[in-house]
Amino acid sequence: MDIARKLAILADAAKYDASCASSGTDKRNSRGAKGGPARGLGSTEGAGICHSYAPDGRCISLLKILLTNACAFDCLYCVNRATSNVARARFTVEEVVTLTLDFYRRNYIEGLFLSSGVIRSADYTMEQVVRVAKSLRVEHGFKGYIHLKTIPDASPELIAEAGLYADRLSINVELPNEASLRRLAPEKDIQAVKRTMAGLRGRIEEAKAERRAPRFAPAGQSTQMIIGADASDDRAILTTSANLYGSYNLKRVYYSAFSPIPDASAKLPLSAPPLVREHRLYQADWLMRFYGFSVAEIAEDGGMLDLRIDPKLAWALRHRERFPLDIKTASREALLRVPGLGKTTVERILSTRRFRAIRADDLARLRVPLGKVLPFLKLADHTPSIAALDSERLLDRIAPQPRQMAFAL
Repeated sequence: MDIARKLAILADAAKYDASCASSGTDKRNSRGAKGGPARGLGSTEGAGICHSYAPDGRCISLLKILLTNACAFDCLYCVNRATSNVARARFTVEEVVTLTLDFYRRNYIEGLFLSSGVIRSADYTMEQVVRVAKSLRVEHGFKGYIHLKTIPDASPELIAEAGLYADRLSINVELPNEASLRRLAPEKDIQAVKRTMAGLRGRIEEAKAERRAPRFAPAGQSTQMIIGADASDDRAILTTSANLYGSYNLKRVYYSAFSPIPDASAKLPLSAPPLVREHRLYQADWLMRFYGFSVAEIAEDGGMLDLRIDPKLAWALRHRERFPLDIKTASREALLRVPGLGKTTVERILSTRRFRAIRADDLARLRVPLGKVLPFLKLADHTPSIAALDSERLLDRIAPQPRQMAFAL
């Protein structure tokens, strides 16, 4: 099989993994010290032909492939499972290295996202994955971004070596419910996943604490959960995420809506969940990590999030007694709970109100969605009506139509 055909198969096979981002790592490039000769190849600072956005706003693109889509496991939700009737392919280590360098030199990508099906054994597969990263870093001086998927049952020594060459490591928990994982992926061991996560956390924290310690996965670790492949509700999903963040200091939990696959098992749903559910979970995740919300607050009105509106607006409508807030005196924490106000906007409000009263025009210049914000805020030139705030028609008046990719909270 020629390399172009392999690329078509193995890039397509990798599309189901959502935990792919280029952010949070240390900045580096191929320039030598003080304008000297180039040392190595690549950069984590620039931008190529881009197709996605990192959390820090940079437009990024990674070569996202599997080393192989052959797999000894038979996870029922996975298109690459052992019993799946799909075309199979496998790259050699040298082919992945060559592809990465060639794509980078053509300015198509900024780095590599590499995962793999499990072949022969966990250690054999992990060794192949590590060899790719080591070759890029050591033999070719590659300075670009590398994200490696780790194999849960691989030896700690191989996982440790992977962290020396990768910017980010990740290991997927796959499903939020352990019973569901046993039913749909009996060969996977959630305890092995947790042990690997715990080991990664320890090594990452040690590398940050010790100045002379070798760099180790400076962009941290992440994971992915498949949404809608089992009966877990949104409260259960967010509870699992909160526990993962707290226990293993993960950088991100990614949510991937279940997609029906060919020759699917009768144990799987017949249809995919609405994509807006995945979107609402990302918004709820953001509220937990950056806005001080707990799972109980986000999902207090039942197990599922409201698909019509974002979870912050849903919370505000359930707690209308807390509003309107006086923008002159409200705390940072209270302002962060106002629908339509993001962290940057709140910081600007706090800075501005020290010198003058804030009016609706000031918020408009900050590109705040006034229709969403004004019912909840008292300004120098605006006092919302309590009757309007209590009105059952408020939701219809201010709620936007659901948008798959809108992340403003």
